Amino acid sequence: MLKGDTDIKSQMAPAPSKTGAVHFQKPTVEDGAAMWELVNESTLDQNSAYKYIMMCEFFAETCVVAKENDQLVGFVTAFIPPERQDVVFVWQIGVHASQRGKGLASQLLHQLVSRSGCKEVEYVEATVTPSNEASQALFRRLARSYHTECEVSACFSEDLFPEEGHEEELTFRVGPIKKR
Repeated sequence: MLKGDTDIKSQMAPAPSKTGAVHFQKPTVEDGAAMWELVNESTLDQNSAYKYIMMCEFFAETCVVAKENDQLVGFVTAFIPPERQDVVFVWQIGVHASQRGKGLASQLLHQLVSRSGCKEVEYVEATVTPSNEASQALFRRLARSYHTECEVSACFSEDLFPEEGHEEELTFRVGPIKKR
C-alpha cells in the first residue's frame, strides 16, 4: 500500500550527500534493512523487516532500489500477480527526504517498467488511499508520460481493515503501456 510516498521525515540519518549521482539497481537482501529503516522514518505503512528482505530475495526482478554514494535513497517494491502476467502491482514506494521534489518516485517507476522481469507488463497497478494526493499524482503522471490512461476504481473498503481509521484503498491502473 502506498501512503505518503513523498512525506519522509527530514531528520532521517545519515543523510546522503547532495553531490552524488543516484543509481538504480536490482535490490539484494542486504538492502532490506535499509528499506525498512527508510519506511520506519516516514509516514509510509510499516511492514516487517522480513517483508523487505523477502521482496529483495524473491521479487528482485520487480523491485528497484535507488542509491546515492552507496546509500539507499529510494525504492519500489512490486510483484507480478500469478493470474495476471500483464500487470505489475506496486506494493510500496519509499523516497528519502534528501530526494524529495526531484522526481525520484517517477524515475523508480520508469526503471521498474523497463526491467526485463516486466517485459510482458502492459499495466501498472497500485492501491492508494483517497487522502494520498502525492501518490495519486504520481500514477497520473506515469500515465501521462506513457500517453495512456489512469483508471481509478474501488478496491478495499475501510471496513475490511481491523484498525480504526484506515481509509479505503482505491486501485490506480495505468495502461496499456507501450514500451519505449
